[in-house]
Amino acid sequence: MKKRREVFISVDVETTGPLVSEHSMLTVGACLAYQPDISFSVMLKPISNKYVAAALEVTGLTLEEAEKEGLSPKDAMEKFAEWVTCHTPEDGTPVFVGLNAPFDWGFVNYYFLRYLGNNPFGFTALDIKALFMGVKGCTWHDTKSSVIDKIVNPCLKGDHDALHDARYQAELFRLVYELSQNAK
Repeated sequence: MKKRREVFISVDVETTGPLVSEHSMLTVGACLAYQPDISFSVMLKPISNKYVAAALEVTGLTLEEAEKEGLSPKDAMEKFAEWVTCHTPEDGTPVFVGLNAPFDWGFVNYYFLRYLGNNPFGFTALDIKALFMGVKGCTWHDTKSSVIDKIVNPCLKGDHDALHDARYQAELFRLVYELSQNAK
């Protein structure tokens, strides 16, 4: 059986809160982990008026702005799925990469399944925090991005803009993965 080529795609989302089916995903940013200039970004209309004030504060976004400027969730997820498919060769498998991937993947998976009935990433994600823990043999507490940054020294920083954060996470992934290869 021929091994499929893995295409690592760094994904970040900004939301109105932590509950996948109640809070809204407002923005999605994604990039190819090894070619971060090849990227995708979209703002979505909210699916509800529920929000956690701190979640909106950290992004600087408002529900009104997203309602006015965002695409419908269906249109946004169709565009995202098309981008993923376009950048995954026929013999490839897209791999969702995130920093605290369970959070971001939960929203992306829910939106893909709810609005398109299919998730191009399948049912799994690669979490940079877990990868780092495995490489370094550290505690979960020591997988915070601030701790990882001190070890791998990325050039980029996160700022709660989904595309900027996807690019930052792509750099972290590359650096942590390099550590894993050097540890062999």
